[in-house]
Amino acid sequence: MTDPIPTHWTLTLVCDDQPGIVHAVSGAVVAAHGNITESQQFSSADTNSFFMRLQVMAPVDRETFEQALAPVVERYDARVQLDVVGRPMRTLVLVSKAGHCLNDLLYRQRGGQLPIEVPLVLSNHGDLAGLAAFHSVPFEHRPVTDAASKQAMEQRILEAVEEHDIELVVLARYMQILSPELCAALAGRAVNIHHSFLPGFKGANPYRQAHARGVKLIGATAHFVTSDLDEGPIIEQNVVRVDHTKDPAELVSIGQDEESRTLTQAVRWIAEDRVLLDGARTIIFK
Repeated sequence: MTDPIPTHWTLTLVCDDQPGIVHAVSGAVVAAHGNITESQQFSSADTNSFFMRLQVMAPVDRETFEQALAPVVERYDARVQLDVVGRPMRTLVLVSKAGHCLNDLLYRQRGGQLPIEVPLVLSNHGDLAGLAAFHSVPFEHRPVTDAASKQAMEQRILEAVEEHDIELVVLARYMQILSPELCAALAGRAVNIHHSFLPGFKGANPYRQAHARGVKLIGATAHFVTSDLDEGPIIEQNVVRVDHTKDPAELVSIGQDEESRTLTQAVRWIAEDRVLLDGARTIIFK
């Protein structure tokens, strides 16, 4: 008989920080005949929590690996997640009119640079239907004009999550505030992008406001969605230096590049199981 072909597993673990965790996890990997190919860990003094991410080559199926890990889970009351390295994460993208973030996500997904699978793009405007069609991704337009249509759109989002086995929801410049109920339903699996001028430049035309104030840095922040608007745990941030020679249109172009880059990086880390929540902040195993 030939030996089973090894599977390359991703293993993440979160539990209270205490002695012996690494030894116990290593023993479980050995019990599964595994070989650790990547290992990272972090102890949070703020929350007394321990975080670990491993990549393991092991010739076992999920059930066998979970059985090997069961004593660790029981002993340390650990939250353990197993996944296959490189498996595309099923992702629902929400958009409005701006297409730069959507285009970057779909372009990199199509080129094999981003481990996600996008079965649907949902929008409250029809402007980006052509862009989605170009990337061969189904597009659905649901106008949001009042409280009733907003509630219907949110119900459709939840239906799409169930229908397509969605693991991650990406707000790629989706210009609608999600209700607290929807935020709760998507807790820990919805990510948003905003320009880093907040809260300094709110409302319409933030880049024009920034130009008028002579800003020297612009950028973007990707964060998990919570009911506290734009205050969820931060996943990634980027900035770029600008000066007085940049007019508002140039600032918009530069800002959109940063938004696309920042959101795509956040989605990549999430899809690779590199993002773990530690209260109001994130642990990123790069």
